[in-house]
Amino acid sequence: MQLAVLSGFVVAGFAPLFHRWFGDRASFVLAAYPAALALWFLSQLPAVMAGETLVFAMQWVPSLGMSLTFVIDGLSLLFALLVTGIGSLVLVYAGGYLKGHPDLMRFHLAILAFMVSMLGLVLADSLFTLFVFWELTSITSYLLIGFNHNDLEARKSARQGLFVTVAGGLALMAGLTMLGVAGESWSLRELNAMGDVLREHSLYTALLVCVLIGAFTKSAQFPFHFWLPNAMAAPTPVSAYLHSATMVKAGIYLLARLQPSLGGTEMWTVTLSVVGALTMFTGAFLAIRHTNIKKLLAYSTIMALGTLTMLLGIGTEGAMIAFVTFLLAHALYKGSLFMVAGVLDHETGTKDVTAMGGLRHTMPLTAAVACIAALSLAGVPPLFGFIGKELMFESVLEVSAWRWLIMLLAFSATALTIVVAAIVALRPFFGQRRETPRVAHEAPTSMLIGPAVLAILSLLFGLVPVLAGSGLLAAAASAVAGTSVEVKLSLWHGVNLPLLMSLASLALGYLLFKRWDRIRARLACLDPLLSRGPEAGYDALMDGVVVISEWQTRVLQNGYMRNYIMVMIVTLIALVGNSLLLRHAPQFHIALDVQFHEAVVVGIMVMAALFATIARSRLGAVVSVGIMGFSIALIFILFSAPDLAITQLLVETLTVILLVLVLFRLPRFSSLSTPLERVRDVVVAGSLGTLITLLVLTSWSIDQFVPISDYMIANSATLAHGRNIVNVILVDYRALDTLGEIFVLALAAIGVFAMLKLRAPEKPKNSAPAKENADG
Repeated sequence: MQLAVLSGFVVAGFAPLFHRWFGDRASFVLAAYPAALALWFLSQLPAVMAGETLVFAMQWVPSLGMSLTFVIDGLSLLFALLVTGIGSLVLVYAGGYLKGHPDLMRFHLAILAFMVSMLGLVLADSLFTLFVFWELTSITSYLLIGFNHNDLEARKSARQGLFVTVAGGLALMAGLTMLGVAGESWSLRELNAMGDVLREHSLYTALLVCVLIGAFTKSAQFPFHFWLPNAMAAPTPVSAYLHSATMVKAGIYLLARLQPSLGGTEMWTVTLSVVGALTMFTGAFLAIRHTNIKKLLAYSTIMALGTLTMLLGIGTEGAMIAFVTFLLAHALYKGSLFMVAGVLDHETGTKDVTAMGGLRHTMPLTAAVACIAALSLAGVPPLFGFIGKELMFESVLEVSAWRWLIMLLAFSATALTIVVAAIVALRPFFGQRRETPRVAHEAPTSMLIGPAVLAILSLLFGLVPVLAGSGLLAAAASAVAGTSVEVKLSLWHGVNLPLLMSLASLALGYLLFKRWDRIRARLACLDPLLSRGPEAGYDALMDGVVVISEWQTRVLQNGYMRNYIMVMIVTLIALVGNSLLLRHAPQFHIALDVQFHEAVVVGIMVMAALFATIARSRLGAVVSVGIMGFSIALIFILFSAPDLAITQLLVETLTVILLVLVLFRLPRFSSLSTPLERVRDVVVAGSLGTLITLLVLTSWSIDQFVPISDYMIANSATLAHGRNIVNVILVDYRALDTLGEIFVLALAAIGVFAMLKLRAPEKPKNSAPAKENADG
């Protein structure tokens, strides 16, 4: 299975060729890849429904105990089907929406790479693998959000999404590392089986905070929600895919996956319940302030993500059933509605719902699809969204901590979401006909297939909920809960409090919709307050980064090479010196046995070095440096390394000759520093020399490991078939290292050759007089 999934990167790489071969039909051809994967995942449904967990293992780095293991259980299968199924529909939709776009091949490459990254994330068993794919989703989503790279707003939104999610990824990396250390395993299956041990571990609080930060930033939980609406600068196919069923649910998936191992504590329950409920209300409240249809849907997505987080926090068996039901319902109706929003923008030329009206006559199919999906969003029977909303209310009523606050936020958010559903379904298609920038007409078939299929599934699962509940959702709820869960979904549960809450929310939502224009106008008074929200904090942080960057550029990177060298040396002295002198006392156990001729050679080196620093002549400095090099060659000879001595002599001779030749093109020495600065440089240089000496003496005195030289000497002839040990080390033991050095030298040589060949274009002769004559 690993090859089947990861081959998507190969398909993505060949996307430009598919575009060249098939032209505008490339989207439909590429859609066959996720469709085939979706069919294969569907074929695994009977085994998963029977309670099996399918494990596909492939060794990755065996020496480190790392393997590329994919696991299919109810939760991963649900997400895999959403990723591949909706992904294939989005690709077909993009074929019509982006038809004729000059960068369509780039879109195909990025969205297929994202699709595979998301698949790898939801199927991964190893924490290492999960984190790699987690970061890949951040990178590929950056490319997709910034697809219209000529648009300043798109570039800004892409950077914002990348910075927020990658910052959360850093926290997640720390959390996953602590999780692996606490559980002494990097396998999610093994970690989920030791929940009691992890919850009692001393690292639990720290690792949970880090994991929650990573999940909250990825899934746009308050106060990190602001990046998601701004990501609507992406093309609609991107919004329909990333912001309905995939990227924004990556954090939700992580929380659900870790529910058996980390859930159940007071910290988990309170944090997820309160943050989720607050995110629900924040998203729904901010939605009704906007008239841009994509912004309306984006904020309602934040509301849905908050709902899912809240249900995970509640943690009861009923909440787990509500979680998987609401997850599937949201993916179906939100994917459909985003594609409908793209159809309206594509065919009318505007995203403003107040500028649209009466379009049901010219776009009847789109209107029908929009109404079905919007009814599911509002939770109106017999749509599948109604079942999800009913189960959500039942779960909220089971809350013990912060019960009334969570109930109030959940009810208010549901009513406001009904307003959003009514706006999306009624404003564009009903009422007085309004003139739009483009003459409205029905969208092509390729743009209607996706939203129609998802809307029909919302209706089908609502009418016959057993199709989803008894199989896939039961397995998914069991995987989240960590125990077997029986799921029985139905439209009618009798007259109970959840039903009354649902009816009350519908009535309140309808009343608010009727007064939406006036409410929106009055909410404008909150703009000054909302402008100082979390996004303002993000902007202030980015401005601070710019200020700090300007300062360090002005002070540290001021264009003087000597300043760069001094900063690096001082940093090295501070870090290494602190570790050597304060944390580990230097230890010297050396018996000096120096011959007179050896001391003479060392003395010559010292005098040459001193003269090179005080010489007033460049030629004298070069000669002194050459003496140092030749003295090093003498030391090699004295200690039985003639091959190194020959290499040193050749290199030093060539260096001295080149330096002497260059001297004729250099100006004379000039004083560029003050006496005080020169004293400072002497102190820094002397400190570095002392530090290096202490390091060498300490490393010489302490044998922490068995020397590898014994192995090299013993096996030089028998294994490497060479008696010159130095040569064997270079071409056998360290062959790849030597190859890398050769490669670097080759690149440097090519660069030098290019610089030597680079010539400024010669000015044509008599060009100046010609210009003067022309002016005259």
